[in-house]
Amino acid sequence: MATASTSEPVLRKLEELRARYEALGEEMNRPEVAGDPQRIVALNKEHGKMRRMMEPYEAYRKAMAAVGESQAILSDPASDPELKALAEEELSLATSQAAALMEEMKAALVTGEDAAIGSVIVEIRAGTGGEEAALFAGNLRDMYQRYCDRQGFTVEVMDASPSDLGGFKEVILNIKGEGVYQHLGYEGGGHRVQRVPITEAQGRVHTSAATVAVLPEPEDIEIAIDWEKDVVEHVSRAGGPGGQNVNKVSSAIRLEHLPTGITVSMRDEKSQHKNRAKARRVMMSRLYDHMMQGQRSQRDANRRTMIGSGDRSERIRTYNFPQNRCTDHRIGLDLYCLDRIMNGELDELIAALQKYDLEQRLRSL
Repeated sequence: MATASTSEPVLRKLEELRARYEALGEEMNRPEVAGDPQRIVALNKEHGKMRRMMEPYEAYRKAMAAVGESQAILSDPASDPELKALAEEELSLATSQAAALMEEMKAALVTGEDAAIGSVIVEIRAGTGGEEAALFAGNLRDMYQRYCDRQGFTVEVMDASPSDLGGFKEVILNIKGEGVYQHLGYEGGGHRVQRVPITEAQGRVHTSAATVAVLPEPEDIEIAIDWEKDVVEHVSRAGGPGGQNVNKVSSAIRLEHLPTGITVSMRDEKSQHKNRAKARRVMMSRLYDHMMQGQRSQRDANRRTMIGSGDRSERIRTYNFPQNRCTDHRIGLDLYCLDRIMNGELDELIAALQKYDLEQRLRSL
């Protein structure tokens, strides 16, 4: 069974949620609420989200009731021996079931919001190190692409600025898949590489860097943007490869959100309309991230401290090619399989981050 130290706060929280869940059900049955389409939709949405937590909780309560009944039979001296034998079997089964459900509910309770995010925008930018940093940014893009292929996630290149040697000065990806934020949400921050660059004639190891930002793109982002008043749009000709269309058509879009100063540039598509649509998606995600940073709960504040904020200035990981070593500095983990990691085998690394994050979140309940 789960330890009392971690289970008790979880059960208190679950009881609070059950009270809210039941109150929602009662409110939805009121005639005046049923006749208000906007209100009933909002209540149904909240009720549906809570149902995913309440169903295992009800199963847990039934299992614990069975545990209590079996223990009562076993402790009763007058109980029939055959009945006691059945009670022992039931006790073992119900105890195991309750323990498994408790672990499931713990994880869902503290990571449920993350699990609901099925789309993220990943921005990778070359940092210090010139052309070698751009090559490394390209390596990170390839690493995430391979990992996503293994997980069955879809990857869309929203925008890219290639470098002269085949790397990227910047690349923006939209990655979709069930629970994608739980997999890639820890990748935000500074990534450092130590290796001999292809431009190095004397075989010396250089250190370069790239930065990664992972922005959640929830299905329903409740952000009101006045695209006419709050956002200034600049249109220009796209630079780089693309043939005559690039030189003749003003298709590149740059959006500036005046209240926050957030800017987005998009030039990947030949169509101005497609670039505008992509730029607005990125703008919404950046604004969502900006708003959430100002509204973090204590749990998220703890997460930033324990597992990292995702801020690009924070060095989270070092990729040492001569030693075939990948080090995650947030949890002090060294893995000597960098070749496999760069090939998209991130499972062990991400699992360790998920486990550590879950432990810290549970402690903060």
